[in-house]
Amino acid sequence: MFKILVVEDDRALNKTVRSYLNQNGYETTGCLSANEAYDAMYGGTLFDMIISDIMMPEIDGFEFAKTIRELNQDIPILFMTARDDFAAKQRGFKAGIDDYMAKPIDLDELLLRIGALLRRAKIASSRKLEIGDLVLDAEEHTAYLGEEEIPLTVREFNLIYKLLSYPKKTFTRSQLMDEFWDGDTSSGLRTVDVYMTKLRNKFSACEAFEIVTVHGLGYKAVLK
Repeated sequence: MFKILVVEDDRALNKTVRSYLNQNGYETTGCLSANEAYDAMYGGTLFDMIISDIMMPEIDGFEFAKTIRELNQDIPILFMTARDDFAAKQRGFKAGIDDYMAKPIDLDELLLRIGALLRRAKIASSRKLEIGDLVLDAEEHTAYLGEEEIPLTVREFNLIYKLLSYPKKTFTRSQLMDEFWDGDTSSGLRTVDVYMTKLRNKFSACEAFEIVTVHGLGYKAVLK
């Protein structure tokens, strides 16, 4: 049974979310602050996912997520917050969260997102993606299409691995630049387009997916 840590200082909402998740096959632990969450995590329980508010006493969600990411690179983190502005979302994703939901929360949608995040975490922990005849190995930074290795630079590998780890999810050029280019780089956003063209060419023989341009936004991988 998957164990989920719910960090939310609104007692009623905390109880509602946990009760709903418990009814749907998850085991939840509720905390009202980041410090309580640290105690729960350090107490020996191995959680599979964290749901956290942003605006909490003493330690906010941004700092909490950043600290968790320093300790654990793989555990999914979902923000559940009243803040629905782009700046908060950007700061959250830069801190290392995986998903973001604005209150009021639709519990059915929350359940769907939890399932998707846990599936992705399983893929990430294996460090290997297998899509049709394509195998991407994150430990070796190698890509094989059948028996043939596809030569990739580290950045090319990281980009395609990211897209294929989250099929159908659109990543903006800014998100990809922030993650895979140094912050002080002089490269513009169109550099991402150049890399996507290279990846399309290198994986042209792969019939398992395609890299789709989402006009005005960025790119996503779509499985066939």
